Amino acid sequence: MNTGLRLLIKGGRVIDPATGTDETADVAIANGRVLAIKDALGDFQAEQILDAAGCLVIPGLVDLAVRLREPGHEHTHMLASEMSAAVAGGITSLVCQPDTDPVLDEPGLVEMLRFRAEKLQQARVYPLGALTRGLQGQSLTEMVQLTDAGCVAFGQANAPMPDTRMMQHLMQYASTFGYAVWLHPLDNCLGQGAAASGPLATRMGLVGIPVAAETIALHTLFELMQVTGVKVHLCRLSSSAGVALVRQAKARGLPVTSDVSINSLHLTDEDIGYFDSRAHLTPPLRQAIDRQALSAGLADGTIDALVSDHTPVDEESKALPFAQSEAGATGLELLLSLAWQWHLASGVPIARALAVVTCGPASVLGTALGTRLGRTGHLHVGGEADVCVFDPHAHWTVSPHNLCSQAKHTPFAGRQLPGRVRATVVGGRVAFVGN
Repeated sequence: MNTGLRLLIKGGRVIDPATGTDETADVAIANGRVLAIKDALGDFQAEQILDAAGCLVIPGLVDLAVRLREPGHEHTHMLASEMSAAVAGGITSLVCQPDTDPVLDEPGLVEMLRFRAEKLQQARVYPLGALTRGLQGQSLTEMVQLTDAGCVAFGQANAPMPDTRMMQHLMQYASTFGYAVWLHPLDNCLGQGAAASGPLATRMGLVGIPVAAETIALHTLFELMQVTGVKVHLCRLSSSAGVALVRQAKARGLPVTSDVSINSLHLTDEDIGYFDSRAHLTPPLRQAIDRQALSAGLADGTIDALVSDHTPVDEESKALPFAQSEAGATGLELLLSLAWQWHLASGVPIARALAVVTCGPASVLGTALGTRLGRTGHLHVGGEADVCVFDPHAHWTVSPHNLCSQAKHTPFAGRQLPGRVRATVVGGRVAFVGN
């Protein structure tokens, strides 16, 4: 990656949740690395200056749940648009899901994706390899070859794993090689529906997905983890009961991490309104008690990361009746503002609100790679210069047509959000400058 010019980020409040740094200082960047963090770097000969007065200067965000739709949508140039959306949201590293078309189950596809992403010189892309061929749950992929091609871990995206015996076999294999498995906890039989089970789904005539669909899957996974010793990352928790089970599993010492989406953290099933397909999501939006438990779990560390769960859906697929519409919403450009709104609404400390989108997910990603990633989620002297400049005092209204992403559907459309990304630096290069 081109490391750009000698850059000075001047006069911002530098916060690194990983180290506890919180001070007003200049940040000097050269050769793609942080050269110095201190007040009044007058002797640094900068070729470019970013004025960060009144802004937070934080590590670049790490998003563990992004769909880039490539391979599969090359003709629409979707990779370029979604990568632009990522840096517009302050995201400098992202994990892309394997449910592309074709599925990321061959080394050549992974290598092609990485090559195309690197050419764009925007966010860093870490592919998640398919756990089974075609995500069909029948036979395992060549995990060693996929790892060599650049995959950081293996998952099924939202595709079900119908055979528990096969799941155990896959976990044993992954554990033998030290690979992490990323799974969406959802029972295949109980998980068929369009909304969370409850009074609203019943009133609207929608097939409900009960909380048991999540908890049964969690119980199964924890039992298999106990037997195989594999590291598991749980993708998109959605229920109060699920949070409690993860808390118990961590207390037992199981090597488990988890995340929650911006949608489940801020919304409930009531936000479906009158069959608004923008709120058709996987997992489904649940009740207020679940949202509150997710917030508490994220605050106390039971949940490790907050993710955008960015899922581009086209106009035609969202224009269908609610239950037939495609689940998913855009989220890359909303992630940091919604993390900040969580801080303002819940009173969680600033350091924790920023940790769940920086060093928290970076730690999960580092665990997936079997090593600690020094270049993501941290802002320190000598580290790679992945930086986000964020104005916490700004407010903006989510206008879908002003988003960089080709995906315009979001349940937050029309809402005013706090804070705005002013600049994003990736590897010492300014990848985005906003208004």
